[in-house]
Amino acid sequence: MNPLDMFRPKPVAPPPEIEQAALRSDRFRLARETDWKRLEAILLRMEKGRLRKVPDEDLLELPALYRTAASSLAIARETSLDAATLAYLESLVQRAWFQVYGPRSSLIDWLRRFFGGGWSASVRDIWLEICIALAVMVAGTAVGWLLAAQDKKWYFALVPTDFADSRVPGASRAVLQKSLAGVDKVEGLSFFSAFLFSNNAKVSILAFALGFAFGIPSLMLLLQNMATLGAMLWLFSGVGLTIDFAAWLSIHGTTEIFAVLLAGAAGLHVGRSMAFPGNRPVLEAMAESGRRAAQVMAGVVLMLVCAAVLESFGRQLIVATPARFAVGGSMLAFWLLYFFAFRRRSTGGQL
Repeated sequence: MNPLDMFRPKPVAPPPEIEQAALRSDRFRLARETDWKRLEAILLRMEKGRLRKVPDEDLLELPALYRTAASSLAIARETSLDAATLAYLESLVQRAWFQVYGPRSSLIDWLRRFFGGGWSASVRDIWLEICIALAVMVAGTAVGWLLAAQDKKWYFALVPTDFADSRVPGASRAVLQKSLAGVDKVEGLSFFSAFLFSNNAKVSILAFALGFAFGIPSLMLLLQNMATLGAMLWLFSGVGLTIDFAAWLSIHGTTEIFAVLLAGAAGLHVGRSMAFPGNRPVLEAMAESGRRAAQVMAGVVLMLVCAAVLESFGRQLIVATPARFAVGGSMLAFWLLYFFAFRRRSTGGQL
């Protein structure tokens, strides 16, 4: 006998509880491992892009195998099985969920559906809210005009100082006409475009976000913004520059104001579904209207990008009134035709 053996630690048998847990985990795994391995093999082929090589019977069995694996994971968590089995099942169930319920299209496919009818269909679905928002915007323009005509102080209250500069009551026709002129250089216009997009996006997103308060704040915001336009329209009409101002505004305004209209209508659509869900639960009505409104807002962002480019480049470089009207009118015709004449079948109107 080696004298050093007396100093060596003797092996200690694991407690009976640990042995029973390990045995239980082995039995659990062996009883279900065949289904797990089959599911893993199917997932591996699908993840490698070999869907066509997966037999039909395997595809039919995929949902059942997924539910079996999910059930096994639930049992493993409840019975506190070993960490390795839990980690394997969690990964397997996550991969299977993506293949069974995950998105089936690429970004290119989504863009094709979005521009190929999904966006326009969502806009047509909120036609009632568009009509309401349009009526409020027209009323806001009239209110702004009437208030400024009644008292010039209203002009300074309605028009932000960034817009007022030299465009104030009492300014001469020459000064106001100069403010409508373009520029000779394009230097710096790209930064101007980014600023305009940021400003317009804030207004549109706010108009949409306020819709969750039953849509009333969205309508108030539209009313206030269009009152600003009405006050400015009053100012230029007073010196006989109504046509020139309309042309100056139309280049980007037919796109920008349309985008703000859609943003406000989308917010109102969500708010109206909360106030009047019909026969559906409120949460279900909100979820459905929210998906539709979100698709509208995705398009609004694109419209605002287009409006910012037109405002910073087109409006500054195109100085002739007929040319400005031509650009603005063409953009308005394009949006109207796309939204209300383009009737390609939608794919559900979801993002």
